[in-house]
Amino acid sequence: MDEATSVNEEEFRRLCDFLYRRTGMIFTETKRYYVERRVQERMQATGATSFASYFARLRSNVRGEIEQFVNAFTINETYFYREDHQLQCLTRDLLAERTAAKQTGDRLRIWSVPCSTGEEPYSIAMWLLDNWPQVDRYDIEIVGSDIDTRVLDAARTGIYGKRALMRLSPEQIAKYFQQLDEERWQILDDLRGSVGFAPVNLIEPAETLTQGRFDVIFCRNVLIYFDDTSRRVAAENLYEALAPGGFICLGHTESMSRISPLFEVRRFEDAIVYQRPLKRRA
Repeated sequence: MDEATSVNEEEFRRLCDFLYRRTGMIFTETKRYYVERRVQERMQATGATSFASYFARLRSNVRGEIEQFVNAFTINETYFYREDHQLQCLTRDLLAERTAAKQTGDRLRIWSVPCSTGEEPYSIAMWLLDNWPQVDRYDIEIVGSDIDTRVLDAARTGIYGKRALMRLSPEQIAKYFQQLDEERWQILDDLRGSVGFAPVNLIEPAETLTQGRFDVIFCRNVLIYFDDTSRRVAAENLYEALAPGGFICLGHTESMSRISPLFEVRRFEDAIVYQRPLKRRA
């Protein structure tokens, strides 16, 4: 960064504190270059000539700058059928338990949070269509949520490049996508219409509670960016977002047991998942 847009130690601390209070994400000195680059980009976009003027704009939320600032710091690397062993577990074990007490036509709700640009919730929809014979028996609602409003717009559009599709077979691509050109494919309208999207901040209970309760939640590879306090807050919010007996799937390096005592550990053939007990623990 040049001198006009450089960030000193106190300004860096204030930025990281601002981010933490709004997202739960931790950025330390090791991420200083990453933070400074994002701040420089936002200063250039807003025409700010100094950090002080930009930070004043940010705190005042001029023209929705807080949303743009948070969007600049989210990490959105994903692709279709990522960690698909959990999708195997979904149709082999989790849905069998969740539908045991349901009747034909009852609602079955699945939440992908954070959903990034939509690969995960669309993967869930595709997997159910291809691998769960009972898919037509229930009113299935799939919701994707993220704190980053830009990626939600991209998810609703449903246009992807080769990297995102790298784990799909040619047959799956032909079945669920329309090729736009040599580098881009778009999810078919019917499949896009089967997934809803809504902005959510995991550490804000007012935002998670508005989504209602779910039978299964996929919350993968986001809690690793939180500190212990934020993880516990997010875990409590996720617990309240689960129907009693519902399941949550985390990333393969994450463990809810080290975060919160609220959940029971369930070990299945394809995955370890976490369950909200039928009765809340003391």
